[in-house]
Amino acid sequence: MTVRPEAVFPSERKPYPMSHKPEFNHPAPHTIELLLSRRSGSAKAMKEPGPSKKQLGQILQAGCRAPDHGKLFPWRFILFEGKGRERAGEILAQAMEAEGERDKQVEEERGRFLRAPVVIGVVSAAREQHKIPVWEQELSAGAVCQNILIAATALGFVGNWLTEWYAYHPLVKHKLGLKAGERFAGFIYIGTAKDELEERPRPDMDAIVTVF
Repeated sequence: MTVRPEAVFPSERKPYPMSHKPEFNHPAPHTIELLLSRRSGSAKAMKEPGPSKKQLGQILQAGCRAPDHGKLFPWRFILFEGKGRERAGEILAQAMEAEGERDKQVEEERGRFLRAPVVIGVVSAAREQHKIPVWEQELSAGAVCQNILIAATALGFVGNWLTEWYAYHPLVKHKLGLKAGERFAGFIYIGTAKDELEERPRPDMDAIVTVF
């Protein structure tokens, strides 16, 4: 089930008043510090609070500022909050039961979306018959996911971009409202980190950069 735009963006919370001319690409020195220190946090190690409705609106708006060749908007969002997380968990549990999984696994899946206060399903809705290659449209959906992670971090939360088995399961995709040709680019879990984050291995820049 998709969330109506007005549920997240009430009319009094437009990103810019009509009379306001937004500034583009103004210097933001702290942004580079954020990018160089951004760290995903495990969905299993999140707690309340999550973003407020206003903050969630900002996060989604930031996601939509991703590069988008052709201005196609080849993506959309499904929000899982509150009871919606429980309903999604029931769908996962039903899928596991239908496949004969043991009770312990079924219960684990029932609580999967409860790991974080908010989960954003980013749906890739690439157009097959269009001059913009599908690959580029799918890359745009990935860029949306990254923007969401950065925005959540900028607001003081931790995010975790996952796919896991349910992103590819036909029954789950159908019951979560995906249309023909749509795919999940990922589920982004957002909340507050329970524990202090630790650094993970990063690539050796000399090994991955070539000067042509």
